[in-house]
Amino acid sequence: MGHPIYRVCSFEVVSAYTLRVHFDDATEQTIDFRPILAGELYGPLRNLELFNQVRIDREVETLVWPNGADLDPATLHDWPVHKQAFGELARRWLPVQA
Repeated sequence: MGHPIYRVCSFEVVSAYTLRVHFDDATEQTIDFRPILAGELYGPLRNLELFNQVRIDREVETLVWPNGADLDPATLHDWPVHKQAFGELARRWLPVQA
């Protein structure tokens, strides 16, 4: 039994650290990323200038940032299901040293 494959088609900035993400199945999620902006990979995205450099990688069809951060499009698509667990993981990640 396979799992659905989702693709990010577009996104828009709703507010600081919050994106509305549109998928190829005509659904969307509005995601506030602040609770997961921790650790080595996602912590640097607390810099709003870096966060706002988000783009869609057309090869993997998901959101990516210049520092290499990305998220599986299935995770983004089903964000309400994953939000709490991802936030709990982020609280355990080491803070990024300035």
